[in-house]
Amino acid sequence: MLIGWLVLGAIGGPTVGKLSEVQENDNANFLPKQAESTLVANESAKFVDSTALPYFVLVERDAGITPADLTAARGFLAKVPALDLGGGKKLGDYLASPQQTVIPSADKKALLLTVELDGDRADEVVAEGETVLFATADTMRDEIKKDLTPSGLKVYVTGPGGVFADFVVAFSGIDGILLGVALAVVFLILLIVYRSPILPIAVLLTAVFGLALAASVVYPLAKNGVLELNGQSQGILFILVVGAATDYSLLLVSRYKEELHDYTSKYDAMRIAWRASIEPIAASAATVILGLLCLLLSQLGSTKGLGPVGAIGIFGALVASMTFLPAILLAFGRRIFWPSIPRLDHVHARDQVGGRKLWGRVSGLVGRHPRRVWVISALALLACGAFLPTFKASGISQEDLFLNKVESVTGTEELGKHFDAGAGTPVQILTPVSQAEQVVQIATQVDGVAAASASAAPGVPPKVVDGKVLVQATLKVKADSPAATKVVEHLRTELDKVSPDVLVGGNTAINLDVLDASNRDLRVIIPTILGVIFLVLMLLLRSVLAAILLVVANVISFAATLGVSAIAFNHIFGFPGADPAIPLYGFVFLVALGIDYSIFLMTRVREESADQGTRPGILIGLAVTGGVITSAGVVLAATFSALAVLPILFLVQTAFLVAFGVLLDTTIVRSLLVPALAHDIGPKIWWPSKLSRGVQTDC
Repeated sequence: MLIGWLVLGAIGGPTVGKLSEVQENDNANFLPKQAESTLVANESAKFVDSTALPYFVLVERDAGITPADLTAARGFLAKVPALDLGGGKKLGDYLASPQQTVIPSADKKALLLTVELDGDRADEVVAEGETVLFATADTMRDEIKKDLTPSGLKVYVTGPGGVFADFVVAFSGIDGILLGVALAVVFLILLIVYRSPILPIAVLLTAVFGLALAASVVYPLAKNGVLELNGQSQGILFILVVGAATDYSLLLVSRYKEELHDYTSKYDAMRIAWRASIEPIAASAATVILGLLCLLLSQLGSTKGLGPVGAIGIFGALVASMTFLPAILLAFGRRIFWPSIPRLDHVHARDQVGGRKLWGRVSGLVGRHPRRVWVISALALLACGAFLPTFKASGISQEDLFLNKVESVTGTEELGKHFDAGAGTPVQILTPVSQAEQVVQIATQVDGVAAASASAAPGVPPKVVDGKVLVQATLKVKADSPAATKVVEHLRTELDKVSPDVLVGGNTAINLDVLDASNRDLRVIIPTILGVIFLVLMLLLRSVLAAILLVVANVISFAATLGVSAIAFNHIFGFPGADPAIPLYGFVFLVALGIDYSIFLMTRVREESADQGTRPGILIGLAVTGGVITSAGVVLAATFSALAVLPILFLVQTAFLVAFGVLLDTTIVRSLLVPALAHDIGPKIWWPSKLSRGVQTDC
């Protein structure tokens, strides 16, 4: 078994570092084909020879632009086609148009230079692994600063091209930094949990091999377009595999160590431990996998792609935890626990109930005051959940994606001081030629629209393709801001009155369609995931009532987490908002992953209840699993926290939401609410199985 995994690791390991090569990070490519902005994007391609990706070069002088500045700016644009991108490639080979423009600002303090890259070729590699997209931004930033800054001008390379390039930089360390931080954090926690220098290494190797298995499957599927992979889903894949593999390992190792106190043979102990662990671990993995696969119902390609990517990751963690880890534990024997080597002494964790140790005291508290415990816990969670309506997830502007200051963000802020905020990223309106004048007139009357025109330049007749005209509308607000999406929403409403054939697209419309698709996904996917989880729990626990209890408890936990996150995001961290996909991602991770801990608890409770009775079984199960499940929760929370090392708002918010939610689930929901409520209900918790009709034992 170990040799087989070493071979698999040698084959699959290199693919982990190659996943970034098959990423797709463009929102437009993730929208459904029937989205209005997608239809406009497809049609607008007929009006130009290629898909242009604009870079905006902003040139500023506080005292005012001089004729010499204008000459220098035009000189820079003249040399743009000859700029060397590396590998013998010239920028001119990748331009959408040889004609670049210089636009003076109304306040005469800035110049806007536009350089349009052929968007269809932006992903081509020019040299040393650099794509045209990044090399263009990097080269222009170096050259323009050499040419213009010595004279006292301030220059910025921004626009969609600059933002995408900075986005690539932000994710450039995802392969090494994120995985390294996650593994380091887990290793430190495992050292504290196990108090052994050897065992944490075995668990981390399990996670690494699980990731290698997952990557060896994800990479060819993404490369051949079978599934979508972006920077966010790649980062989440790493975290999911490391976190899940560690959780499953903790449960197996804990049960194995428990059995070593009763069996002389390590093989007998592992056999018992493996059989006792496979059901809750497999059920846990199945719940998460099925929950993630529900994301295939999403209308967004990025969310839809995360489903199978995450599911493959969880499967890799499951296989590694139940095959590689047992093999390496048996290879080392009891010595792997050194210096705390378990002896044959028949000491059981169940003896802790009512004792002085932490989980003995917790189980004793639950046994003495079950109703008081679950009522107080539920009220505390509901109080936190009351802040749920204040959670802002209506979208953010592109520059708000970054938590650190990057040139494209600073440039966008400066651009808004001198030009209409939507300049350079117009709204595209596709209309029949017979209604073009009416469309232009209505568009200019919409609040938030600065100007609209069907002509490329004054006096130039509009280009007509298949009886349609493309109208360009400039917004007064930033094109990628939430305010801009409201303008486009209003614009669509007004133009729908003209004709259903008038379609509104462009980058702002893409953001609006993403928001609409995200809201639809919440309404469709969340009930589906809850239904799937309920069915898995009902089959696993052979109980309808227990399944309902666990699902409701985790939904309350999720609401409480979003409520606390709203307070943290709005008033502590001062975040501008959140991506509309955040609530859905949070629900998937917290409910699908959070239910794991309830599964680990209740499967052990059911096992003990069959021998001891329901109420004693609940207390024994809580005492026995308390330490390992809490450790697993801390590990998973710490693992997700590693996402915060990347300066991307979406990932930092996901890190906080999941980390806090997991800790809340392990410390309150699984430790107090669920066992106390189950204890209060008694044997009926197992209804309608035979166990619900068992003799009730007071404890």
